[in-house]
Amino acid sequence: MTSKYTSYLLQAEPNLHDVNTLQSGEMLINMGPQHPSMHGVLRLETLTDGEIVKEVVPHIGYLHRCFEKHAESMAYNQSIPYVDRLDYLAAMNSEHVWCMGVEKMLGLTGQLHKRVEYIRVLVAELNRLASHFVSIGTYAIDIGAFTPFLWLLRDREHIQRLLEWITGARMLYNYIWVGGLYYDLPVGFEEKCQEFITYLKPKLAEIQQLLIENKIFIDRTANVGVLPLDVAINYGCTGPMLRGSGLKYDLRRVDGYSVYPELEFDIPVGTGKMGTLGDCWDRTEVRALECDESVKIIEQCLKRLTTDYKRTPDFNPQEMCPKKIRPAEQELYFRGETPRGELGFYFRTTGKTDIPFRSHARSCCFSNLSVLPEISRGCMVADLIAIVGSVDIVMGELDR
Repeated sequence: MTSKYTSYLLQAEPNLHDVNTLQSGEMLINMGPQHPSMHGVLRLETLTDGEIVKEVVPHIGYLHRCFEKHAESMAYNQSIPYVDRLDYLAAMNSEHVWCMGVEKMLGLTGQLHKRVEYIRVLVAELNRLASHFVSIGTYAIDIGAFTPFLWLLRDREHIQRLLEWITGARMLYNYIWVGGLYYDLPVGFEEKCQEFITYLKPKLAEIQQLLIENKIFIDRTANVGVLPLDVAINYGCTGPMLRGSGLKYDLRRVDGYSVYPELEFDIPVGTGKMGTLGDCWDRTEVRALECDESVKIIEQCLKRLTTDYKRTPDFNPQEMCPKKIRPAEQELYFRGETPRGELGFYFRTTGKTDIPFRSHARSCCFSNLSVLPEISRGCMVADLIAIVGSVDIVMGELDR
């Protein structure tokens, strides 16, 4: 029996399959858009034969917020709060990419104070940690492990408080500005952040032992949702989805933007250690290992900010922020590595106004989710939840 609300959704977004043409033993199941195991308002039209998934059709658009049209109706710096709301779990990373794209159009690339650049990378990597903690913790809950979720959310809270100390906000920051930063780090921040990193290192090792190497977790994720490398490339997958299939491809290394070329860190990739290369376990381990690499980057940034690029009385984080942002007529695509993959912004400007003629966001979650029908065909219904969780989508960035 369907409610009026469900009937309305089915009319607004019709099913690909016709219930009148189902064969004996087949069922058409809607998972979402409010299913407790769904990640956000996503609806999966699932054709099953008993417990076996024959076909999955993702239906999106329930969180569409017209980001691109917003960005085409206001100045570049005014769009930053809207950029925050794309991937709301990693707002700093999105801000960083947007601002670097606008700075490239203005010819400011490489001209910013090094303290500004290192603070940007510092807060972006803190936000990457917080995002991965949510991803791994909620994934654990999806497949029945409750304690890792509590532990990771506990440690994420420390990061939220650090970022709130810098910006005054817990999730949506508007901190990275075109040409600089809203404000310098608070006095004593570097020391407190180093204390947190020292505290966090053994906690990451505990999560690795408690969850990633747990036999039950391995049984639920190894050899499930296998994504071959060629399929990942053909579908445009990026981030841990692509690296989980064995390709060492990270834009922080490939494009070498900001001060990442000056920092030492590894690019974790899947190896098929517990099952088949590119399975759910590989993708989860890649995210867990990336947390260790983010810790390395944060420590290096803290060292530079307390030695080579110390706080000085004459330091102004807004020194290079232009009062009027009017790039010359051009087309530009700029991309960066967020916790979920390649986030890119395409700009088209006329040179006559402060507002972009066209602004397009390339969503990594959209490409990553598009491979779901391919990697879930033939799996069990229970494994479908494990596969969706391993993709790690944020619907705000997917729907835009």
